[in-house]
Amino acid sequence: MEWIGRSVDELYYPAGESAAEFWARAATAPEFAELAAEVRGEGERLSAEPLPELTEELFSIFERTGSRLEYERAYFERRRRLNAFALLSLLEPAEERFYGKLLETVRAILEERTWCLPAHVKGTDAAKTIDLFSSETGFTLSEIACLLGNRLPPELTEAIDRAVSERLIEPLLRHGPHHWETAKHNWAAVCAGSIGSAALLRMTDSATLEAVLARALPALDCYLEGFGEDGACLEGLGYWNYGFGYYVCFADLLSKRTGGRIDLFAKPKVRSIALFQQAAYLCGDRVASFSDSLQAIPFRAGLTHYLARLYPEVEAPDARYGAGLGEDHCHRWAPVLRDWVWRDSGMAASGSLRPASRYFPDAQWLLSRYETEAGRCFGFAAKGGHNDEPHNHNDVGQFIWMVDGTAYAADLGSGEYTAAYFGAGRYDYDCNGTQGHSVPIVGGRGQEAGRERAAVVLEAIAGEQEDVLRLDLRQAYRVTGLASLVRELRWRKADECRLTLTDVVSFEGEPLGFAERVVTFVPPDLAAEGTVRLTDGGLTALIRYDSGLLEASAERRVYSDHFGKPREWHAIEWKLRRPEPTNRIELVFELDNGN
Repeated sequence: MEWIGRSVDELYYPAGESAAEFWARAATAPEFAELAAEVRGEGERLSAEPLPELTEELFSIFERTGSRLEYERAYFERRRRLNAFALLSLLEPAEERFYGKLLETVRAILEERTWCLPAHVKGTDAAKTIDLFSSETGFTLSEIACLLGNRLPPELTEAIDRAVSERLIEPLLRHGPHHWETAKHNWAAVCAGSIGSAALLRMTDSATLEAVLARALPALDCYLEGFGEDGACLEGLGYWNYGFGYYVCFADLLSKRTGGRIDLFAKPKVRSIALFQQAAYLCGDRVASFSDSLQAIPFRAGLTHYLARLYPEVEAPDARYGAGLGEDHCHRWAPVLRDWVWRDSGMAASGSLRPASRYFPDAQWLLSRYETEAGRCFGFAAKGGHNDEPHNHNDVGQFIWMVDGTAYAADLGSGEYTAAYFGAGRYDYDCNGTQGHSVPIVGGRGQEAGRERAAVVLEAIAGEQEDVLRLDLRQAYRVTGLASLVRELRWRKADECRLTLTDVVSFEGEPLGFAERVVTFVPPDLAAEGTVRLTDGGLTALIRYDSGLLEASAERRVYSDHFGKPREWHAIEWKLRRPEPTNRIELVFELDNGN
């Protein structure tokens, strides 16, 4: 392979602009003012705080208790400092105070016993293990070494290159194959993309570089295999940002280093994946939070603007929903840097997402964003799929319905990551099990995990006036006596703005108990017969039902969210009063006429 010796300026900055010119402009230009103010504020705050220690005691907590947060808080706080002081060293090159803090942080990270998280090295040899965060760290340090160039002490640059070689390159080439090399999810993209990028930036020996890429490129192919042709990310939009973001970083560097001869963006599926983000936003920064997703996800402006230059169909959300320096609690450097160097000031000023509905046939997701003439925003999302998806939840038939950013029928998204969360007890967690989703309970039982626990799509319409998803859910339940279960979700837009859920359930032999369940963060009021009222601020949504057929109840519950904070939610349940051999249940979701 012939490698093009691109300069740092050519790899990162707009054509014709040097690094010094770009950062001088970024320090004062209006389009960067918000970013610059945030990073300066972070620098001042962090300068007054001590560097967090990563002790053996902290490291051992996961092994002893399964808790990840204690070590990870300190680990990620170090990466926060690295981001802030590296950016400030570029923005304010004469400010020695920030530069000194950068050197202190880099040296501390080089001295860490491992760049892996404790949860990823349990029972393994850390020196031979490559995880998401060790890969990211190596890419970050390699990139900072390139961007700062001879401003870094030569011995520090050499230490960075040596550490990347010892912690990433050698384990990759000598101790593989690693599990993520054949993964069909974010691990493959992040690990392969990060190591490949670090090699493209710092590797001087072409034979070793080509050996690294010979491992990285097949892993990235495996990552793409995890997507259907529709481009939907079953792990949710947060993991789209993560995995696809690192894929894009690597693909960009690879194209530039090969003079465009290797173009990972030319694959049709990559274009489809690039278009997923704009469909996943339901209202403002609120997203279809299926799987281990957050309910609200700020978008990465740099990544979005870069993709829009490649694919004209890509739309950017409104700039007010853009991610800031501290939005990512893991404080990853690569997306933060690209929010600066890939930024399109014109797109940043004019971005907005148009109302749209889209059905993803491979994922069996229907995603819809709608605005009334009065400016009210509605979001609707529903899924079929199966119960062996990446970051799986037992949620075939789940749906979300929101108005002006409030999810009256919600998805809890991701909980606190612990050893048990990814263990045998995963579905005991409300956010993962059927009990925490708006799906039926049949004979007192929820859905089970497994690829065979799947929906069959009977009808899917993403229309201008109406969206419909009709699913056969029978196979999602291992319940003897369940003959059939068909769910229809009909979202009528325009003047009605009404969602109608219809379940038709039939039994063989003695009819079983059957209950509808709706998950919400809004406290429900069941006082009125036949109506559940959900009031958030000045807006009230109604769920209408046949009180002669169904008996309504509600339960307040609490789960530990992704950041370890307790969050209250409510399970509204409607039980069939007298189950028949065949039953037709209808719930109607609409706004109170007084709103």
